[in-house]
Amino acid sequence: MTNLASRHKDEIWRRVAIVTPYLWLLVFFLAPFAIILKISLADPVIAQPPFTPTFDKQGGLSVSVDNFRFLLTDKLYAITYLRSVLMAGATTVFCLSLGFAMAYGIARSKPSTRNLLLLLIVLPFWISFLLRVYAWMGLMNTYGVINNVLMWLGAIDKPVRLMYTDFAVFVGMVYSYLPFMILPLYASLERMDMNLIEAAQDLGASRARAFWDITWPLARPGVIAGCLLVFIPAMGEYVIPYLLGGPESLLIGRVLFDEFLVNRDWPLASAVAIVLLLLLVVPIALLQRYRVRDQETAA
Repeated sequence: MTNLASRHKDEIWRRVAIVTPYLWLLVFFLAPFAIILKISLADPVIAQPPFTPTFDKQGGLSVSVDNFRFLLTDKLYAITYLRSVLMAGATTVFCLSLGFAMAYGIARSKPSTRNLLLLLIVLPFWISFLLRVYAWMGLMNTYGVINNVLMWLGAIDKPVRLMYTDFAVFVGMVYSYLPFMILPLYASLERMDMNLIEAAQDLGASRARAFWDITWPLARPGVIAGCLLVFIPAMGEYVIPYLLGGPESLLIGRVLFDEFLVNRDWPLASAVAIVLLLLLVVPIALLQRYRVRDQETAA
């Protein structure tokens, strides 16, 4: 009897453990997505809330795809999406190149040194994200630290425009999201057995061949996780383009903010958000499918 009650209790907790993440997704992802989708199918009005109801006074369904049609016909939004994808992609590639070398060096260092290096990677998270972006404004201003140092060294005769450029946005994004690339890469590389590299080299493989045949496949889960952790927030970033890029920095996060709070066009802003979400969900689904297929092949 006691064993039966214990098994019944374990079954209940097992079901709770399974249902909890799905409930979390339902409340914090699917429900907000449904609300945004509902607003994107409405028309803007001067009222509170500033969009037409889903059902009219006669109880009929009142939806419109004009907002999505407008996004497809207006070149401004296509250019903005393209600029956002290119900026997020360039940030991800640079973070991967720099983060892989840093993560590999940390994983192969001594345990005492490794802990210190990991602390230095995590240390920026102890400071407000906004303060760190403001610090870059002080560094890249016309008469900021970077220009003053370059003029003192004689490298330039007059200040170079660094602020309010795509370069400033790129630097700010790389600095902000580099730790998100390093940590998952380190988690994959730290578990790697270095004897495999030595064995490959003993069998005649060059360092480059050993890297591509052994190190890279073993680090692939960390690479995928790091790229997703960098690309997704960089795609919709608003603070960095606003502070470092200025009014001419047309990235999708800035456009989304302006549509919601400046133009008060909630249906169009919701349509922009839906398209942005689809641009992010589709690559994630493809990568997940690739990982499952890769695991099945390995098994």
